[in-house]
Amino acid sequence: MPPINPSQVVALQKNSDNIRNICVLAHVDHGKTSLSDCLLATNGIISPKLAGRVRFLDSRPDEQLRGITMESSAISLFFRLMRRASEGAEPVASDYLINLIDSPGHVDFSSEVSTASRLCDGAIVLVDAVEGVCSQTVTVLRQSWIEHIKPILVINKLDRLITELQLSPEEAFDRLLKLVEQVNAVMGSFFAGERMEEDLRWREKLEERIAAAKENQADVEVPGSESDTGVNTPAENEFEEKDDEDIYFAPEKHNVIFASAYDGWAFTIRQFAGIFEKKLGFKKSLLEKVLWGKFYFDPKSKRVLSEKHLKGRKLKPMFVQLVLDNIWAVYQSTVLNKDQEKVEKIVKSLGLKILPRDLRTNDARALLSTIFHQWLPLSTAVLVSVIEQLPAPPKAQNERMPHIIENAPGSSAVSEEAKNSMINFNAGPEAPVIAYVSKMVSVPLSELKKTRRPQLSAEEMRIKRMALVRKLQAEQSGAETADTPDVLVGQNSTEIKPEEKEEELEGERLIGFARLYSGTIKAGQELYCLGPKYSPLYPDQHITKVTVNELYYMMGKDLEELEEVPAGNVFGIGGLEGKILKNGTLCSMDKGALNLAGVNLGSAPIVRVALEPKNPSQMSKMVEGLKLLEQADPCAEYIVQDNGEHVILTAGELHLERCLKDLRERFAKIEIQSSPPIVPYRETILSATEMAPPKDANLPRGTVVAVTPSKQTTVRIRTRPLPAAVTQFLIQNSGSIKQLYSTKQGTEEPAGELNEEEKLQLAKTKLMSMDEIRKGLEKAFKKAPSREREVWAGVLDKLTAFGPRRIGPNILIDDTPSGSFRKLFSDAASTGYQSSDFEDKVTHAFQLATLSGPMCSEPVQGIACFIESTSTTTDPTADDAGARNFEVITAVSTAIRQGFLDWSPRLMLAMYSCDIQCSTEVLGKVHDTISARRGRTISEDQEEGTPFWTIKALLPVAESFGFADEIRKRTSGAASPQLIFYGYEILDEDPYWTPFTEEELEDLGDVADRENVAKKYMDAVRTRKGLAVQKKLVAGANKQKTLKR
Repeated sequence: MPPINPSQVVALQKNSDNIRNICVLAHVDHGKTSLSDCLLATNGIISPKLAGRVRFLDSRPDEQLRGITMESSAISLFFRLMRRASEGAEPVASDYLINLIDSPGHVDFSSEVSTASRLCDGAIVLVDAVEGVCSQTVTVLRQSWIEHIKPILVINKLDRLITELQLSPEEAFDRLLKLVEQVNAVMGSFFAGERMEEDLRWREKLEERIAAAKENQADVEVPGSESDTGVNTPAENEFEEKDDEDIYFAPEKHNVIFASAYDGWAFTIRQFAGIFEKKLGFKKSLLEKVLWGKFYFDPKSKRVLSEKHLKGRKLKPMFVQLVLDNIWAVYQSTVLNKDQEKVEKIVKSLGLKILPRDLRTNDARALLSTIFHQWLPLSTAVLVSVIEQLPAPPKAQNERMPHIIENAPGSSAVSEEAKNSMINFNAGPEAPVIAYVSKMVSVPLSELKKTRRPQLSAEEMRIKRMALVRKLQAEQSGAETADTPDVLVGQNSTEIKPEEKEEELEGERLIGFARLYSGTIKAGQELYCLGPKYSPLYPDQHITKVTVNELYYMMGKDLEELEEVPAGNVFGIGGLEGKILKNGTLCSMDKGALNLAGVNLGSAPIVRVALEPKNPSQMSKMVEGLKLLEQADPCAEYIVQDNGEHVILTAGELHLERCLKDLRERFAKIEIQSSPPIVPYRETILSATEMAPPKDANLPRGTVVAVTPSKQTTVRIRTRPLPAAVTQFLIQNSGSIKQLYSTKQGTEEPAGELNEEEKLQLAKTKLMSMDEIRKGLEKAFKKAPSREREVWAGVLDKLTAFGPRRIGPNILIDDTPSGSFRKLFSDAASTGYQSSDFEDKVTHAFQLATLSGPMCSEPVQGIACFIESTSTTTDPTADDAGARNFEVITAVSTAIRQGFLDWSPRLMLAMYSCDIQCSTEVLGKVHDTISARRGRTISEDQEEGTPFWTIKALLPVAESFGFADEIRKRTSGAASPQLIFYGYEILDEDPYWTPFTEEELEDLGDVADRENVAKKYMDAVRTRKGLAVQKKLVAGANKQKTLKR
């Protein structure tokens, strides 16, 4: 098919039923870009011979160099499908527009997958036939499940089963069966988790209704009467089971494709059912049902048998006999053992038209591709399945939008007009415009403004060729050529002035990557831009007005301008610079609008570095470049720390490398120096079996009496570790805790900042209420060891604050006899502050102490601070009352830190979950590399039927830099790790430990001759922050000898 031109795009965009918006999702190196290449070859964008090798959508030089995709790219494809209305009828052509988005598979760029998934209505999920289901495969399947987009499974790289593993067709069939089962098991786990969650919510509501009904009956019953107090639930209150049949993949359902993108072929069950329909004398519909699975064809009786009717006969499954044997025969006669006669026989039996020169070629792979391109072209199998299995925008929005609207912030305030327009797919000019901008794409001005060559028809090319011949003949004869007509100047071409041609355009332009859900958007139109924090409950917050400057459809790295875009299309939009940071919503309504920008962007940035320009005078250029980078990258964040450092946060080492490269070469265009990666830590305490005696023998462990320098205020505080279950609950429900704190004690926050955060949290859905938080904490405290339960009895009635930042996993408890502090879970009305109170000072000191721990000024988690007694003689009318208040903050925060150190302190390391696939030969080297970097292996499993192992390990983030390069070097490229942020894990080693028992002193001596890893990490952080570090500069020195004596 010829390349699509702008006029065709405009016409196809208006027919929403013939549009498909799809994204290609998979684990890294599973063949996404190679499959996209084969689809591009159908439109003449690249040569079919280069498909799978040129990697057209990897437009960045570093993507081509590394061989992986780092940025999602979009392209519009044209496909014409011939359909018959009935058997014997003439086929009718239907034209389709397929908006394809190729997404990265590396975990560092998982935010690109999140941004691409909401723009699409369907997904092509690729799985490597050899490697099977990997970590990112589960991630992308979960993303498609969350976004309610329908997936198609493509089992890619079947050629590896033949050429690399050299499996027989029967062995390959068994492997494919297990592979489909593995993917379905993942889908089933999503369904089971969702079903259990719904069942739990239903049971809670049912119990509430039963309790309410019993209370009502108790109110109307006569005392002593014998009446039935049982509550019968009506039939409509029974839990409604959902059918999970539609979520699974099955080749007979035509949602599974078998492919080899590298060799350019693919097929579905339906294709082979059509091939063997007449040969076997079966109906095509029957063959489609029995061609996959344990079904066998009996050549004697011409019947299809199931496995239980074989009666000991050795028959091949129909999928092996009719499908795999034929594919294996082609590979056997071309690539493995070339047999010219057999090749010619296969070509003749398949009815293919291949040129004699192609048959006689010495390039076996080229001959293989030529045969398969005619017999089983990949584009036909994939695009026909996309058109028939994946929904068009009207149908997809009708199914997806109710879920998206329900989970949007402030969904109750969204106008009915906006809801109906999106759900019912109203693309008319009177419909409200609602578009979601998933990310901002940075495009060089030289690429954006360049004049593109017009696409000429065959007739125009013939006229051009004849004009050039006449011009050459005229020059040779010496005739004047001034009057020669310029056939190239027309409506499709642009006259370029010499000075414009030589002018070099520099700089970058940010283009929004968007999907239109309702209405029609036009260039020059004025719209409202809604930020990610926008809520229709507060329509005057986080909303700005923008003008649409340009509209584009995307062709990889190239952009083609459009005048207007109707609903259901993916497009580029200009004019949003400075209005949208990363993502947002465009809407023509200023009230009752829907915020679509609350999308989970995958892994949070964990790796950070401080930056500075080599030339200090170029600081302003670096800052502007960092702001531009933050907008252009969905996952990168830019912050300025309190000490003035300019810090960039990235998802991983590879992501950091790409961001620094873009900053130096595109956005700032200056030389930039970066610090070593800054890794976050957490501080906590344990009740260890062997601890140093308490600092004060007269007080319980962790108890400190804080006295201000003026001796006017005394606070007794006891610090102790929280139960692990409570800490985990607080970490998982920080959003709900923020909402609770905002409603109860919001006046402590400055009014300007409080309102934004408070309104955002109140507008969000699926947050726990106060009662739910209390019940969850009660359950968590019950899991504490039995010897500690008395300590935590009734603690929720005394809970005063969480920290740090009021949402952290630490608690402040009012254990004073008078109970003078306000309680979070108390229903009593809050009393206003008086000048003599210092409750806010103690709470603020708690926030400071937990935000900056005593070990290396990192956040603290898992501690509880009990305020046991307070006394003050401060005169509120004194002139120095303000200074006395600051004394309280300093004294209390110091006391909390001292109580922290009275226990056994521990550092918590940020950890990566590491997934590695490797062969048996390099298994030992992989384990050695993991151990050398203080990691530990959790599991190792061999892929059944292959020599490959899947290793799962935990690796400290601090030791992970350079890990991927090292493991590739030591295994000669045979292993490549995927690092995903796992969380924080306690390093079970006291950084302050020194030998103090007789056995330890005898074995290790006074200086403990072994490396303290926790102290090493702690000292490194303290050195970076400029804190004091205790070091012995000279050990075992001798007196200097002079030469004079």
